[in-house]
Amino acid sequence: MIDVLYFAWIRERIGLPREQIESSAVTVADLIEELKLREDRYAFAFSDLAAIRVAVDQTLVDVTMPLKGAREVAFFPPMTGG
Repeated sequence: MIDVLYFAWIRERIGLPREQIESSAVTVADLIEELKLREDRYAFAFSDLAAIRVAVDQTLVDVTMPLKGAREVAFFPPMTGG
């Protein structure tokens, strides 16, 4: 099981702050594709991957990151500062 967390507008589009899922995904990109196939709301949330950042076990990673042994994947928009 992987804990999947959604933040900001991603959470709003999916309608959940978090969920536990069983996945056969090898990489983050594979997980995103699995999620997009679930329902239209997931496809909408992940329609622009350039606008999404991801962390695996609280470390920022690229979508090519392997998920082997991962306990948590978080999706959130890019952070802005000033």
